[in-house]
Amino acid sequence: MEGNYQRLEHLGEGTYATVYKGRSPKGEIVALKEIHLDPEEGAPSTAIREISLMKELDHENVVKLLDVVHTETKLMLVFEFMDKDLKRYMDANGNHGALPPQTIKLLMYQLLKGIKYCHDMRVLHRDLKPQNLLINSRNQLKLGDFGLARAVGIPVNTFSNEVVTLWYRAPDVLLGSRSYSNTIDIWSAGCIMAEMFTGRPLFAGSNNDDQLIKIFRVMGTPSEATWHGVSQLSNWKNNFPPYPPQRLEQHLPQMDPYAIDLLKKLLVYDPNLRWEAAQCLTHPYFQDLWQPAPQHSLQLPAHLHEQQMQQFHLNQQQQQYMRLQLQQQQQQQQQQLYQQQQQQQQQQHYQQGINPHQMPHQMPPHGPTYPQ
Repeated sequence: MEGNYQRLEHLGEGTYATVYKGRSPKGEIVALKEIHLDPEEGAPSTAIREISLMKELDHENVVKLLDVVHTETKLMLVFEFMDKDLKRYMDANGNHGALPPQTIKLLMYQLLKGIKYCHDMRVLHRDLKPQNLLINSRNQLKLGDFGLARAVGIPVNTFSNEVVTLWYRAPDVLLGSRSYSNTIDIWSAGCIMAEMFTGRPLFAGSNNDDQLIKIFRVMGTPSEATWHGVSQLSNWKNNFPPYPPQRLEQHLPQMDPYAIDLLKKLLVYDPNLRWEAAQCLTHPYFQDLWQPAPQHSLQLPAHLHEQQMQQFHLNQQQQQYMRLQLQQQQQQQQQQLYQQQQQQQQQQHYQQGINPHQMPHQMPPHGPTYPQ
């Protein structure tokens, strides 16, 4: 026993760690992640990063780090216990791995909430895959294994492109981009969503180039016309086969129109155009989780469904336009207020017999204060 934690059962083996089911000194069931330390190199950087980040994260859809026990030969991370990962959950509860649509919706909603929280905390997970999504006996999903996670600073840092398990790696990273942002996790979420519907990975490449080709065969080979700047990425090749884009509906007939529409927002080539997690959570796909939905809501005739989705996206654009307008109005009001203060100050100087032209021109300490 280390730190009075008792091993109960071997759960899994990773590159740097062994995971056990265990019992805490208080008798609670926990997960013990044991990392053997190299006498010369000490703790792996992944473990140090995981500990430093997870100490700051506290959310219902992120696995909780409870304790850290450090000895001369071992580093043990103590987590809340989760019954299984999403891959094992799919194998145990799915039809050849494929889960029921409503179960997928509940799990995707929790996945996106966990991603949103991490991104709000300026943390990129960078290794989302079914094996790193944990589920407990109450069907509560939580993000786990933050060994490749990274805090994001301002301005955007240059990151390694050797991240994310190959099948869930975004095309911008596959093509060599090192300045990615939140949307690296969004592409992974789209791959996971599709896999829950079919029971098999959507893009199962054997290496970096094969992964790109498998994506291109379904999504179409990108070009400057469809993805500005793609030809400037370091792994871009002018001789990529020119595959035309295919309809996702053909590959995923199990998905209802709302599910397909959300998936299309997740699997977007240009990372700047992929939806953020916060946007995804407002998508009509999740409408029956917010409020009881009419029984026919997902069975609309095709032309009515198309009209409804067009209206939804129009509303999104209008809301964004209104936010920009409001921000401009606030900036104008701040500028007007500053000018009025300047005029009042000049008038006071005039009344006191001070020539305002002999006064140094004063600006606020940091310029006009605009809303952040």
